[in-house]
Amino acid sequence: MMNYVVIDSTQCKGCRLCIETCPRHCISLGSSLNSMGFQYACFQSSECTVCGFCYYICPEPGAITVHKGEPEGTAS
Repeated sequence: MMNYVVIDSTQCKGCRLCIETCPRHCISLGSSLNSMGFQYACFQSSECTVCGFCYYICPEPGAITVHKGEPEGTAS
């Protein structure tokens, strides 16, 4: 079973709080810019423990969602 985080790039303002808070270093800052001109955070790891620290620290309500298990449509 894989845990994962979804970061809404249109809401992320690149504050880096989620990156600094993640104990497993599952989130990094992307190189692309969103429509507001901010580099946005990207989830890139299979080490996520769904601790929720990124969700709780994010100042943008709804920008981060944390999921336990496989993304829908990928179960084998």
